[in-house]
Amino acid sequence: KEIPIWTEEHRSYDVWCPTCRKMHYMPFPKEVVKAGLFKERMTALVAYLKYVCHASFSTIRKFIRDVLEEPISRGYLRKVLAKVTCALKGSYEELLNRLPLETVVNVDESGHKDNGKKFWTWVFRADLYALFRIDKTRSTQVLIDVLGDEFNGALGCDYFSSYQSFLRRFDVMIQFCIAHLIRDIRFLTTLPDKESQGYGNRLLDTVRELFKIIHHREEFSARSFRRVLEQAKQTVIQAATTDIPSRLDRNGKELKRHVKNMADRFRKHGEAYFTFITTPGIDPTNNIAEQAIRFIVIDRHVTQGTRSLAGRKTCERLWTVIATCQLQGHSAFKFILEAVHAYFRGIRSQKTKAYTESISTGPELQTLRLCNYTPLQ
Repeated sequence: KEIPIWTEEHRSYDVWCPTCRKMHYMPFPKEVVKAGLFKERMTALVAYLKYVCHASFSTIRKFIRDVLEEPISRGYLRKVLAKVTCALKGSYEELLNRLPLETVVNVDESGHKDNGKKFWTWVFRADLYALFRIDKTRSTQVLIDVLGDEFNGALGCDYFSSYQSFLRRFDVMIQFCIAHLIRDIRFLTTLPDKESQGYGNRLLDTVRELFKIIHHREEFSARSFRRVLEQAKQTVIQAATTDIPSRLDRNGKELKRHVKNMADRFRKHGEAYFTFITTPGIDPTNNIAEQAIRFIVIDRHVTQGTRSLAGRKTCERLWTVIATCQLQGHSAFKFILEAVHAYFRGIRSQKTKAYTESISTGPELQTLRLCNYTPLQ
């Protein structure tokens, strides 16, 4: 059985007023004007195809033209997404305001192209939701703008300089990703000189012993598990900061700089790699943030980024909805549909700036056509 496709046409006829001697037209309902050509289900479908299925505007246009038999321009599809952006504003801002109150937040970032310029997509992953932000900088200021200067939770992240600066300025609790640390240690084992290899292998062995304890957690009581982990932590830090190979060239420059950098890292922030031992709910790795941002990388390869502030806001809000619905086991399409339904009926009209579709007016008749499709029950 085929899915029925139907088109509504709303008409407002002219009426002559003998008192004022003018023609008048009955105004269209507000939700009809707000919807424009596409009703709520078609509007939600466009957003779903673009950001969940990673379809380009050209692909969506062909789908609507060939399958739903409605000719449409790529420019109008952009206008449809602008309405979805307005519809999701309240939901996005609710999560943005809640984020500084979370006890654990994992953060990661990835490159983003906006009109050919380099931007960054940040993901802030809490327990039940993920929030995305696109910014032109990768600096600490983004963390301050999103989390505030009074963030009192634990931050899971990699060892990038912005997070180190955030730690220094606000003395927050940080869990640096051990998975990234292991990659850096393994790099030391590939260096050409034997001393650096030996240092890397020795340090890597202590980290392996620590993870062996974690994998056998069920064999320990809660108190003994924490005690054994603490001992393993001290062993790792000691291996990283003692018996460090060093060699200077004739100008006094350190030749084994990779080893020196690793030792300095542990002297400055060694404790921050083991916050998970004393802080329940935080993971030793930053995998959950990296997994949350993974589908963004796929979307970036397909869409080639954005072209304006409006496009960036659309990405931020739809990515946030898609990732959060996936985490909570909800349908992203249904969430978008409900948000658009509320927006068209003005439920959030006082909080968001309404996007109004222009209506062509003739001398005798105003016509507004709305397309929709009815799914099989």
